[in-house]
Amino acid sequence: MSFATAPLAFQDNVAPLDVTIVMPCLNEATSLPHCIANAQLALVEIKRRFDLEGEILIADNGSVDGSQDIAGRLGARVVAVSNKGYGAAIIGGAAGAFGRFLIIGDADGSYDFTDGVAMIEALLGGADLCMGSRFQGGIAPGAMPWKNRYIGNPILTGVLNLLFRSRVDDAHCGLRAITRESFLDLQLNGQGMEFASEMVVKASLRKLRIVQTPATLSVDLRDRPPHLRPWRDGWRHLRYLVMLSPTLAFGVPAAAAISVAIAILVVALLHYAGAIPGAGPFGASWTIIAGFMLSAGHFAALMAVVAHVAGVREGYRRLRPSISRLGLLLKLETMLGLGAMFLAIAMAMLAAIGWQWRAGNFAAPASVLPIVLAGVIGAIGLQTIFGGFMIAIIGGHSADFVRARGQLA
Repeated sequence: MSFATAPLAFQDNVAPLDVTIVMPCLNEATSLPHCIANAQLALVEIKRRFDLEGEILIADNGSVDGSQDIAGRLGARVVAVSNKGYGAAIIGGAAGAFGRFLIIGDADGSYDFTDGVAMIEALLGGADLCMGSRFQGGIAPGAMPWKNRYIGNPILTGVLNLLFRSRVDDAHCGLRAITRESFLDLQLNGQGMEFASEMVVKASLRKLRIVQTPATLSVDLRDRPPHLRPWRDGWRHLRYLVMLSPTLAFGVPAAAAISVAIAILVVALLHYAGAIPGAGPFGASWTIIAGFMLSAGHFAALMAVVAHVAGVREGYRRLRPSISRLGLLLKLETMLGLGAMFLAIAMAMLAAIGWQWRAGNFAAPASVLPIVLAGVIGAIGLQTIFGGFMIAIIGGHSADFVRARGQLA
């Protein structure tokens, strides 16, 4: 039995199939016989119910325990995936799959691949992605650590639903089905366990139709510790969710910082103009802090736009209507003009401050507010200029970032 090292070579001389069951594998010699036999039962049922032909593909990630030989003897096709990681193995396996529908499941014996029959029915009914739900199907005693079941999974799934409106109750179920076309369109690239979240997030951003069916979880058959590291992989999932959400990573901090800074500076200006008598609530220290917050908030807002444009450019999210409506403003020439205007205002303010300082025999000014405002306005001007070039580069080296029809240039 020879094993594939270049998966796409198979596709030149093998007729496409309907269903491929993809199992990522790293040293699963103990559980593979059970998993392959179970997957074969699933394919028999899929053939009986829907008249679809299928195959079993083992995406081997460098096993050294003979998993490849076992899989080959039991009738599965083996694809060697050199890039390490759970996500890398699935991506490599999907690249070598012949089926137009993919069922993805772990090779540790914890999932029942016959649950995938209902998933194929969902895909045939028009769904793009069908997620298994262990909370609907049932979790055997000892099959899931308590911290995963009651802390990690609910928190991460809740954050995912909050940020991306995915409407799933088990975002990290290891049994799922997806159309091959959708898998390729999502341009998935997560190499590790964060791949599980990436698929759901990008499917939500692309407005794919996501459904759920029950999936059972049993105690795995391995005689070694699992590859999953709850705290490490949980953090990788969480940071990945944040990185895929420019609103959370940049937009919310930007709005908060700008709002607080403007409130402080408005009060400080009113006091400086004499509208607020007495000492006033904000002195020099608060004024300087507000200036820093305004500059940082403006920078974060620019990064939110940059990150969003990058996601649209890479094809895993659609352009937000709010960004689309800024099409006239989001042009390189417009941002360069705005930046130059802010810089000119800052220079004029600094010149006036310098003239007053000289007229006062170079005595220390009574308030730091004018010079803080001049510095912040100048910083915002430079950030706007640099941000304009950055968005132009990320947006495809085009000065017209967003066209009138609401698409990237």
